[in-house]
Amino acid sequence: MTDSTSPDPGLDERHRERMQRKKAIVDAKIESAQAEGGLILVHTGNGKGKSSSAFGMVARALGHGMKVGVVQFIKGALPTGEELFFRRFPEEVRFHAMGEGYTWNTQDRARDVAKAQAAWALAREMLADESLGLLVFDEINIALKYRYLDVQQVIADLHQRPPMQHVVLTGRAAPPELIEVAHTVTEMGLIKHAFKQGFRAQRGIEL
Repeated sequence: MTDSTSPDPGLDERHRERMQRKKAIVDAKIESAQAEGGLILVHTGNGKGKSSSAFGMVARALGHGMKVGVVQFIKGALPTGEELFFRRFPEEVRFHAMGEGYTWNTQDRARDVAKAQAAWALAREMLADESLGLLVFDEINIALKYRYLDVQQVIADLHQRPPMQHVVLTGRAAPPELIEVAHTVTEMGLIKHAFKQGFRAQRGIEL
């Protein structure tokens, strides 16, 4: 029997052996994954963090000297912290908030469709721009869910982009067709949310 004052004398050696085996497995996987190219990433699910993760990738891309394009679907009625921040770098980030707010507030499907179509027209321009290394289409999954956009047209346009351009698409309820063509799909799970405890959206957290 061991305790903190009398550690198992073999513990460190067994740990070292496990890590050696694990390193061999990881190194082999890294060696076999040598493809390069633009990726399609989908952030979906009911949990918080889909857009936050995408904008973390924007910061990462800028750190590598890449130029970035952002089109926000649905969002636009209220300024967000990410918009206020990334607009400080107009030479590196093309940022367009094209929505008018939550669908339950707008209550005008025809207008929402028109706004989504205009946003996608701008997104298509970015998809043709080889100077943009990363694109973020924020909350586009909501526009696809409500059929403001044709998912097959969106997928077709994604496939026409420059070969090294990455695209991140965020929002709840990503359609199966989009998940199928994506290289990486992350589903954010909801365990608890401050809103259900009576907290309004907080600056720096949700806004």
